[in-house]
Amino acid sequence: MKRLSILGSTGSIGNSALQIVKMHPDRFQVKALTAANNIDCLAGQIEEFKPELVSVLDETKALELSRILKGTYRPQILFGEAGFCEAASYGDSDMVLLAMVGSVGLKPALCAIESKKQIALANKETLVMAGEIVMAKALENGVSILPVDSEHSAIFQCLLGNQNKDLKTIFLTASGGPFREMPFDAFKDISLKDALNHPTWNMGHKITIDSSTLMNKGLEIIEAVHLFGVSPEKIQVLVHPQSIVHSMVGYKDGSIMAQMGAPDMKGAIAYAMSEPERLDLQMDFPDFTNIGSLTFEKPDIQKFPSISYALEACKQKGTLPAVMNAANEMAVCAFLEKRIDFLDIFRLIASIMEHHTRIDNPDLSGIIEADCWAREKAQSLI
Repeated sequence: MKRLSILGSTGSIGNSALQIVKMHPDRFQVKALTAANNIDCLAGQIEEFKPELVSVLDETKALELSRILKGTYRPQILFGEAGFCEAASYGDSDMVLLAMVGSVGLKPALCAIESKKQIALANKETLVMAGEIVMAKALENGVSILPVDSEHSAIFQCLLGNQNKDLKTIFLTASGGPFREMPFDAFKDISLKDALNHPTWNMGHKITIDSSTLMNKGLEIIEAVHLFGVSPEKIQVLVHPQSIVHSMVGYKDGSIMAQMGAPDMKGAIAYAMSEPERLDLQMDFPDFTNIGSLTFEKPDIQKFPSISYALEACKQKGTLPAVMNAANEMAVCAFLEKRIDFLDIFRLIASIMEHHTRIDNPDLSGIIEADCWAREKAQSLI
């Protein structure tokens, strides 16, 4: 029986993880849950899965949750960063699924590692901001970090049974988002509704917008560098609209291994939760005869400069990846609130990266300071 803390339980990853728990009650037990604002959803999860501890965004949300909980079962209710960290390090948990969105996941991730919890990582921003620190802490504490992103899960699976010294190229696939075929001169008219209409994946709003700008692929490049100990030069992004090949690994003998499946996150989540075993998820295989063909193409960097931003952040290192991430979070938030246009997302990130004075080899406080600087700069520009 694996005991879970799920941080970000009301989002798409968290909900999918709880579906897997429900399918395999003999394998998993939920010990702690956290959410930011979706209190009604969290209350339903508490009633069903009976966690011992929950945490929410702030004291107001904690009081709201306490009021609406029905029945006699009441877990310990915490709030804020301290509450999230307590859930991440909760003594009765074996594994922490980090499914929080954005930089808010960094400190809980470090708390989980310091408490020697196994990590199932869906929060890519943690490694983008502080990959060197996080991976060093994991090594120091003997903690394994299992990737939950479908692309990194695919790479992880393709590396099994092989030696890293034989790896030549990681082929990181991308759907291309909803604007892959749209001419650039039409980008000025992209609406929020258009950007949230992903052609193949069902995801939360933030990652859906990141997919539409290809920033999700930029973040995943940096994440892969840290997870697999490779240089960015060994990572090649391929646009694969069918989203069947989740990623591939090429070896020095010319062999390429691919991991394929339907575009459903439950496969990657379940593998992280049960590795090295595989769970029966009652999922259908892709219908290859009806798909017809699987196609691949290079990303259009002129239309989608986010990949260039990420590669530059990888090259410069220091505080620049954290600054890029913070700028993107602020830009996406402003776009979701209809305060800026779609193209302003790219402009804002580029401007903030350009004006940042990079610090080499920052400690955690330096990274957080750079993150705060970028958010303040973004707010002033917005």
